[in-house]
Amino acid sequence: MNRVCIIFNPAARGEKARRIFDRLRRAAGDAVIRVTKFPGDAEAQTERALEQGYRTVVAAGGDGTVNEVVNGLNGTAATLGILPLGTINVFAMELGIPVHLESAWEIIQGGKTRKVDLPRVGGQRFVQLAGVGLDAEILARTSWWTRKTFGPLSYVLTAVGLLGRSAPPLTVTIDEKEEQQGRFLLVGNGRFYGGRFAVFPDAKLDDGLLDGCLFAELNAVAVARYVQGVISRRHTHFSDVFYFQAKTLTVQCDRPAPLEVDGELYGHTPCSFSVAPAELEVIVP
Repeated sequence: MNRVCIIFNPAARGEKARRIFDRLRRAAGDAVIRVTKFPGDAEAQTERALEQGYRTVVAAGGDGTVNEVVNGLNGTAATLGILPLGTINVFAMELGIPVHLESAWEIIQGGKTRKVDLPRVGGQRFVQLAGVGLDAEILARTSWWTRKTFGPLSYVLTAVGLLGRSAPPLTVTIDEKEEQQGRFLLVGNGRFYGGRFAVFPDAKLDDGLLDGCLFAELNAVAVARYVQGVISRRHTHFSDVFYFQAKTLTVQCDRPAPLEVDGELYGHTPCSFSVAPAELEVIVP
């Protein structure tokens, strides 16, 4: 295996972060570990690692850390490894990488790789998913304190407060020809969103296509039905859900609608999505 640099995001603080770091150090042996200090640092640390000759960079953190490392790789021939240390770790789940740190490190040592597609919106690459409208609005309006206090329930509490308001319609143009309208949009590279919820049942990481799910309504009754539909895997058959695959799509709105990528806020509409087939090499089981 070539030289490995681990980018570790200590999302936890204090004693918990030290315990995780100690486990990581024991598992990784002589591998170089660099600890991030602020948002965006994982991307900068990845760029420095490449300059120093590392050709395997391991993202040790959640989906946000993976996103930063991938953007730091910047389409180069370097290989991505993943140690899923975040709360949900959707991309690792998609790839079948275990959350047990030592088991995940054994997979990295094994060195088996796979080429997967790499979507982007504007200048930002992402590995798993993006959202325009509701889910990005929930992220924007859920404070750090609320997330730490209530965990995943915090997003539900924020969502309840948002469902009573009107949201401007999004106009989505698919492959520069077909137009559809809806109230919020989810875009996926893999099947899963927010855990093992198969929002994009037809998605494949290496088919050269983006998968989209456009929801027509934004009232409490409709959203509750959508959630039930996703859980039962029937949502793509609903008349007010438009499921599609595309190589490109653009999203416009009468007023700026927020955008998130891999669980982090990233700008507003208008925005354009595309996908680079087989651009990312990642270590897999």
